[in-house]
Amino acid sequence: MKIDFNNSTTLRVRYSETDQMGYCYYGNYAQYFEVGRVEALRSIGMSYKSLEDRGIMLPVSDFQVTYKTPAKYDDQLTIQTKIIELKGARLIFNYTITNKQNKLIATSSTTLVFVSKETMRPIAPPKDFLNLISAFEITA
Repeated sequence: MKIDFNNSTTLRVRYSETDQMGYCYYGNYAQYFEVGRVEALRSIGMSYKSLEDRGIMLPVSDFQVTYKTPAKYDDQLTIQTKIIELKGARLIFNYTITNKQNKLIATSSTTLVFVSKETMRPIAPPKDFLNLISAFEITA
């Protein structure tokens, strides 16, 4: 199912996330994309916690990132998170991070997989998630 869902989250680069030059350490971006993803799911009414409480996990199976320009200490960043597709058990996200001047900092994509906490094997997305996400399905 193709999906057209968009969510925006902001955060600020903390001092502890930078190197001696004041640039954000590249490894922090995965956490920033996770913040965007968690808040995107929360905004449609589905939290990671509620899934985990039901024995459903959403591990990342693929992560790709392209760095465009460095984020710096105290930059206010906007993480634009898009859910673009649900393919069986796989949920695909695209992201952009921009600074307050709207300069592109990074782009990314992740694929997450619905899995059983008990078996760690892929499972179908829960029906309540399907009901929530279907409101954003692209029909063509």
